[in-house]
Amino acid sequence: MATATREAQVHDGILIGEGVVLDARPASFFTRALGGLLDALVTVALLIAVTLAAGFGLSQIDARWAQAGGVALMVTAFVALPVTVETLTRGRSVGKLATGVRVVRDDGGPVRLRHALVRALVGVAELWLTLGGVALIASLANAKGKRLGDMVAGTYAIRVRGGKGWTSPLLMPPELAGWARTADMRRLPDGLALAARRMIDRAPRLAPASRASLADDLAARVEPYVAPAPPVGTPAEAFLHAVLYERRDRELDRGLRDRDRAAEQSQALHRLPYAIPDPRT
Repeated sequence: MATATREAQVHDGILIGEGVVLDARPASFFTRALGGLLDALVTVALLIAVTLAAGFGLSQIDARWAQAGGVALMVTAFVALPVTVETLTRGRSVGKLATGVRVVRDDGGPVRLRHALVRALVGVAELWLTLGGVALIASLANAKGKRLGDMVAGTYAIRVRGGKGWTSPLLMPPELAGWARTADMRRLPDGLALAARRMIDRAPRLAPASRASLADDLAARVEPYVAPAPPVGTPAEAFLHAVLYERRDRELDRGLRDRDRAAEQSQALHRLPYAIPDPRT
């Protein structure tokens, strides 16, 4: 029972557009170090491959041009490539993707070009020129595990949790359908909603006592966000099903209305003033 209660204590996270909940807490030092090592291995492998492929051609040109080509290759590998990857993937390189880490801004938002550029430029000195020694010391000394590039750019690395599909579907209990349609439901914190959804998904695999205790605990935390309270005698798990089911349907309806409203506004922008039909259409 104690284990189930600890599993229910899910911290609030950041819900991004990809439908993934990010843990706002910094990633562990080991996870960040492993991701950085994987990125370094990928970069070195690319450098070796490109150098071997271009070796025959560089041997036949002027030494100055060969030196310029080498510098351009280094800039591409150490700056241009990581900046492009982190910008396009919003903070996820090959190593970070493998270790489940994402780089975000201090406010939890996705990194932009300038953040990735600052991280890469500072990383040339603290990662490559010192073989990671400066980054290691800075990361161990910082509460969020930031290296110097993160401190200058205003970013840090967090763990990505969630993202997989659910095996148990949400079901609306017939006896609660009428109550759910008329109930006032405030927005649930993402962490609480995720904890309730996880409990429903894992419920068939839990011991009966742990299942009942966990459902009661989560229902007590969700109930302050719903008014009026469910009918007396409603099982906690049925209450969670009803709230999450209705919450999902309301958010879907709201999204569809917003989409239709945006489409109407877009059509209105293409009409002449005062609703006069455009003769060209």
